[in-house]
Amino acid sequence: MEFGYWLPVFGGWLRNVEDEKMDISWDYIRTLAQKSEDWGYSLSLIAELYLNDIKGEEAPSMDAWSTAAALAAVTKELEIMVAVRPTFHNPALLAKQVANLAHISSDRISLNVVASWWKTEALKYGIDFEEHDDRYARTSEWIEVIHRLWEKDHVSYEGKYYQVADNVLQPKPAKKPFLYAGGESEAARNMITSQCDGYVMHGASPEQIGEKIADMKQRREQKGLPPMKFGVAAYSIVRNNEQEVKKELERITNVEASSVSYKNYQEWLANTQLQHKPSLEDYSVSNRGLRSGLTGTPAQVQDQIAAFEKVGVDFFLLQCSPQLEEMERFSESVIGVLQ
Repeated sequence: MEFGYWLPVFGGWLRNVEDEKMDISWDYIRTLAQKSEDWGYSLSLIAELYLNDIKGEEAPSMDAWSTAAALAAVTKELEIMVAVRPTFHNPALLAKQVANLAHISSDRISLNVVASWWKTEALKYGIDFEEHDDRYARTSEWIEVIHRLWEKDHVSYEGKYYQVADNVLQPKPAKKPFLYAGGESEAARNMITSQCDGYVMHGASPEQIGEKIADMKQRREQKGLPPMKFGVAAYSIVRNNEQEVKKELERITNVEASSVSYKNYQEWLANTQLQHKPSLEDYSVSNRGLRSGLTGTPAQVQDQIAAFEKVGVDFFLLQCSPQLEEMERFSESVIGVLQ
């Protein structure tokens, strides 16, 4: 089992705690990433949002791509997974950027392809916002373009959304960057099993995650493609006893409908197609992380991880708060014991 984490480019993950003691700064990000390598974490996901959907639209947030380039130069082993939204990036230009990052990082760059959901943000940044299935059709074409550019030169492509003429991209990555994606709609699952290498899921129980993995494996096998990697989002709380766990859960889940993030919650529901609608309590932390159940004593959390591993999960993408302190605690009480 591998352990990854979300880089705190929004200053935290809690929608009801204004100050989580996690500076939105390069100093905090660099310190966390460098220490995480010593603590046994192998992967960091950098979300790409130009507005802050955790703390409110007017709160600061860090840019994903310049942060990724900086981290590539100051880390040694960490896989840097950068979220990318095709509607915001020309595929040929992005393919060039990623190829350069692959060389800077010695092939530690991967992408998490996101079809977008936040219409308000797109409009504020002058980006056209398309309907759900149109976004996936664009994304599929976008992936096709970058794959071709990474594989050969003198590429020409004429599609509905993108066109390139006799493109030469040099230097190419030494190996093709790994592509992850997530999504629960039929359009998303078909695209991911056809064009991506890994499937990342919102938090859910091992039983629910196992059903999704079985479905994606079957789709993949029917297309004659190699196995995928499977990851799950989770919010971690490790404490000495259940009373301490309960106290922490109460602290972080009292989101009110009047909070600055509530409007984003409503828009997210309107622009996604989910199998299970999350409650406002679920939404109190990002990506339905509490549903994964990595909350409890060290032994309880270790048992839950074993249950996920049994159904085919390869890695976790963890969130916690405050992140430096909690990631170190998780490393000592869970990662250090399992590895």
